[in-house]
Formats: sequence, C-alpha cells, structure tokens
Amino acid sequence: MNSNDLNLFARTKRFLLAPNSYNSGLFVKLAFIFFLPFQFASAQTVNIIPLPKSFVKLNGYFQLNSNTIIGMSDSSMLPQANYLQTELKKADRILIAVDPDEQKAQIDLKLLEKQDVNGAYDLKIEANKITITASGNEGIFYGMVSLMQLIRMQPSGNSVNLQACEIADAPRFQWRGFMLDESRHFFGKEKVEQLLNWMAFYKLNKFHWHLTDDDGWRLEIKKYPRLAQIGGIGNHTDSLAPAKYYTQDDIKEIVAYAQDRFITVIPEIDMPGHATAANKAYPEFSGGSIRNYENYTFDPGNEKTYGYLTDILKEVNGLFPSHMIHLGGDEVALGNQAWAGRPGITDMMAKNKFTALDDLEHYFFNRMADSVMKMNDNVLCWDEAASTNLNPAKTIVFWWRQNFPSQLELSLQKRYDVVLCPRLPLYFDFIQDQNNVSGRRWNGSYFNSLSNIYNFPDRQLPSAELNSSLILGIQANIWTETIGSAKRLDFMTYPRIAALAESAWTDQALKNEPSFNERLKAELPLYDKDGIYYYNPFAPAVHPEAIDFMRRIPKHEKKGKHHKHAHQQLSRHANIIHTSKDGSKRHHTKKR
Repeated sequence: MNSNDLNLFARTKRFLLAPNSYNSGLFVKLAFIFFLPFQFASAQTVNIIPLPKSFVKLNGYFQLNSNTIIGMSDSSMLPQANYLQTELKKADRILIAVDPDEQKAQIDLKLLEKQDVNGAYDLKIEANKITITASGNEGIFYGMVSLMQLIRMQPSGNSVNLQACEIADAPRFQWRGFMLDESRHFFGKEKVEQLLNWMAFYKLNKFHWHLTDDDGWRLEIKKYPRLAQIGGIGNHTDSLAPAKYYTQDDIKEIVAYAQDRFITVIPEIDMPGHATAANKAYPEFSGGSIRNYENYTFDPGNEKTYGYLTDILKEVNGLFPSHMIHLGGDEVALGNQAWAGRPGITDMMAKNKFTALDDLEHYFFNRMADSVMKMNDNVLCWDEAASTNLNPAKTIVFWWRQNFPSQLELSLQKRYDVVLCPRLPLYFDFIQDQNNVSGRRWNGSYFNSLSNIYNFPDRQLPSAELNSSLILGIQANIWTETIGSAKRLDFMTYPRIAALAESAWTDQALKNEPSFNERLKAELPLYDKDGIYYYNPFAPAVHPEAIDFMRRIPKHEKKGKHHKHAHQQLSRHANIIHTSKDGSKRHHTKKR
C-alpha cells in the first residue's frame, strides 16, 4: 500500500470512528472487506523482502537475457554493475554485459541529485528498459538487490521475464545490524562471507563481529602474536581445541567483501571483562581471579595495561575502516571482585579518591574510550557503559537488557545514540520454536519466534522512545555457546534474519505479517540452493532441529526463575567432550 492508499484509509477511519456505535461497527466490518484484503493483495504482488514502500504494477514484461547490457550515468557505479553481473551469472547462469556507455543500456543505473535518505532508490521495469535511480551508490545497490530478488523468484534459464512495475523505496532505520560471536565457536571465512551475502540480499548494512571473549581471541595482532596463537586455543566446549583465528590478511579480505555489499564491519574487542583468552596469552595484564572467573578482567591498576590495549586498538583501527570499535564494557561485575586488595588497584583508588570498584571500572572504560576517540573512531558499548560519562557525540550504546528499560532511558537522557538489540526478541541463540530442545529460553518459557522478531520494535517500545532521533536502528545478536557447527548456525539464523530485515527496513504502517509469510515461503528454495540448513516455520519436520550441544536446565529455570549469569553445562550431542578444569570454569554465559 502506497502513501495515497494510507491517506485514503486514514480519512475513512476518522469518519467511521466518529463517536457513534454504528460507525464504529461499520469501520470494523469495512476494515476486513476493504483495507486488510487490499493491503494483503498489494504486498503480495511483489516478492521482495524487506517489503518496499510502494509498488505499482505496469503493463508488459521485460525479457532479461544474454543480450542485456548494464550501463550507467556515472562511472562510480561500475563496481555495482559488476556486482549485478556476477550475481546474475552465479544465480541464473545468465551472462550480461557491462558497458559504461549509458546510451547502450537496457539496465540503466542513474545517479540523480535529490534529497533522499541513505539507501533510498527507485526501480522501474518497462518492456524495453530497466532504470534504477538514486541519489547515491548505496541506493543504486539496493535497487539492484530488489531487482535480483525479482529475478531469482523466476525460473532459471537463458532468459527471464520480469513483470513491468514501478518501485519506490527507502529504509526505515539506518542501522540494520547482525552480530556474530566467533569467540565461543569459530566458523571461518567462507561461512562469514555467505552470511554477508544474505545480509546484502536482505539490505542489512552493519556486521558486528564479536572477535574476543573468554573462550578465544580470534584476531591476529602483530605486536602481540600470542593473543591469537595462545589466546586462540580452545572454544566454549573444548579448551584444548587447536588455535583458530583470522589473520590480518583474512580480515582485510572480509572487510573488502563486505564493503562491496555496502556492509560496514564493526569489530568488538571486549574489555575490561571477558578477557580470559587475552590474559591466557599475556597474564601480566590480568586483573586477577575469583572462583569460576579466572583472569576474567584486565588489570585497571597496572598503568602498562592501558598502553598494551591502546596498541591493540591501533592495529584494530588500521584493519577496520568503519571508524567504530565496540569495547564491550558489560558484565564486569562478574569478576571485578578479584581487584579488591591488589596493591596497584588500591593505590589507584586512593590516588583518584574512588570509593567503589564501579568507580574504577568507569575510569578504565573512559580511558580506553578516549584512546579510541583519539583515533577518530566512535566508541560502541553494551548498555552497562551508559552509566559512564562518555562523549555523547562519539558514543553508541547497544541496549540488550530488555528487563532493564531504565538503561535505555538513561542512554537517551544522556543523548547517546542507541541501537536496539534486546534479548527478547533479537537474540538468535534463543530457541525459535517451543519444541526446540537446544538453546536458550527466558524464564523457562519465552523464546524468539519469527513473529516476535517481525513485530519488533513497535509492539515492545513506547512511541516516544521509538521515535527519538537518537534511535539508530535495530540489530540481532547470535551468541554461540550452543552453536558449534555451520549447520546449527544456519538453523538458528535462517529465516529469522529475513524477519529482522523487514523490521529494520519497512515502515510499521506497511508491515503485514501474512504477506511476509507468503513471500518467505517463496524464498525458502533459495536457501536450499545455497546449501543452508534452515528452520522451516511452515513445516518444521522438513528440517529437524540441528543440535550440537544439549543444555542441562538449572533447577532455578525449571522452577521458572531466571538468573542472568547462570552457568550452563554443555555436553556434546552424540559425542561427549570432556573439557579441562580450566575450560569448564569458563562456562558462564555472555549477555544472560
């Protein structure tokens, strides 16, 4: 439904909801016989996820074949044209030509000067020509993505017939993110690039890469090689697994791959907590140990710690051109009791007149944030760090604790930009079906279904907060304590990533869940073609749950209670892996 349709409906609604019972009842009836079927039919006519702002069907068809030529009004669009050429060849085995001469183009890419939000585009398919226009290359790319979706919905062959139509589209949010945790289990370059392909297909544009944590350090740092060589040994379920990490050449390749798809890669280097893997490599910077949390933090009382971490961040900054580094800043309270009584920490607290360990934590985080900001990077952090006094102009807070709405309110009060990624419903390590047996639930019963993700954030947040200019957008996070294989990663990601995409892109007034489900059904064969083992919400038995590890439910969860930092004991499904004592002590769960 386009804007004219919505205006007509709004006027009708105001009349019919005038204060008399007859009109009110009539409105309800007309909503079913007029509005809902029309909205559903309108959305059904275009097989694109996320749903565009408007779609108008025209007469005729465009025949795409090997004689088709892509041209452009500006040579800066040549990379986008080459991308479309490559994707068509890969998906449908149709080889079309790229020629910068716009006069020869049957697919014409046009940059126009106009006031549009980033990513907006117009796509027009006529019998003799396809035209994609936008004010920037990002919009051109998204117009091509929508064209590719229309093409891939048709039977493959030497030619494809496309229904003539006009599409006008723009994203709701500028931050449309997905976070992958590779500290707990490592998946490798090929799997990450496949994920980036699907993020691009769904117009997601921020890849948050969780590369360091307690279970493994997954990034080569040349000045401190033991971080990857020693810190990269082990994972969440096997502390003796051979070291796995990305070399700096790997990182550069993946970042470039993402850039070609207009995806920004944001690294996370966790601190001051979740530092066990790093401290295994360089124990001189450890903040000490307490029961179950050995070497969990960096040492804020050691002046050399700040130089060491700044050196690391300088290398990270050189690898990631996003001008953003996520510093974590969460769950420090799990292990900061180890600081108490350490001479260096006692001296630092006295020198700065700190009265609590929280003061020292905030001091540490502010110092490291300053180091990042001096590199002309923004600091990203989990919502615990909203309690610090960071520069609002250079800080983005990730609100993940839906049971602490006060942290969202505090972030907005302090004028921090905010990304919404609450556990409910945007943690993809939560189960998606009540019959799933591996993965997390909230309070023993709540889980993150496709429907709940699709209807976020409007059903969950007050409009005053949601409409704040400080809300950048939304992001799903997938933590991998119970995900050790590519097969299970697929099962937990797809098709929920499609629901995430429509929630992030499509205006609330245009969202239609029945329409989304129909479009999703049509796309499932594309997952099959790509070798993805997905959860099928319409026929769950088709793909039984992929299980890597079974989770033993703690007694407090069986009783319906929930403790945020409850330990999870994991056993290998089919093969039991006995972790070392040191490994088992690291089975606390991130972001609980």
